[in-house]
Amino acid sequence: MSSSDELVGRCVVTGIEDGRSTIISDGPGATRFVTPMFGAVDLWQVDALPAAVGSESTLGETIVLDPPAGGLVVRMLRFPPDAEWQGTDAFADAMGEVGAGDAHVDSDVPGMHVTDTVDVLTVVEGEIYVVLEETETLLRVGDSVVQRGTKHAWSNRSERPAVLVATMMSTTR
Repeated sequence: MSSSDELVGRCVVTGIEDGRSTIISDGPGATRFVTPMFGAVDLWQVDALPAAVGSESTLGETIVLDPPAGGLVVRMLRFPPDAEWQGTDAFADAMGEVGAGDAHVDSDVPGMHVTDTVDVLTVVEGEIYVVLEETETLLRVGDSVVQRGTKHAWSNRSERPAVLVATMMSTTR
């Protein structure tokens, strides 16, 4: 699917060498996941907070929906227009592929799910609705939402992809 395949996600990591700040690495995100429902590139992960300044990323080779218990993950997401996936099994298939089949919630709203995370998401391209059980709102470029473990779905009612950057932190209920 072209709308998700274009997601690259460059990650520049700084650090200290010989007592001076420098770029340690510069390249594409460590892990990539593409389905008809969404595309994702994981940029950084830590297993526990607070993280040490010199902590290395703990990303694995595959994307997992939730961050490690006590940790966080920074992820870039691309959602194609709803017309490209609604009415198919794309959402259930995508959640199964990231080991999150249990996140799906029975609902009349396509893509409704819940995670045990606090997520701070910012729209960097396009527009998208965050849909909750009782309400929804349109998010445009520069808008952010703090999603605190609620049942939610994403709805891209436009004709072009929406790209968001998410910092997902594990929580307790």
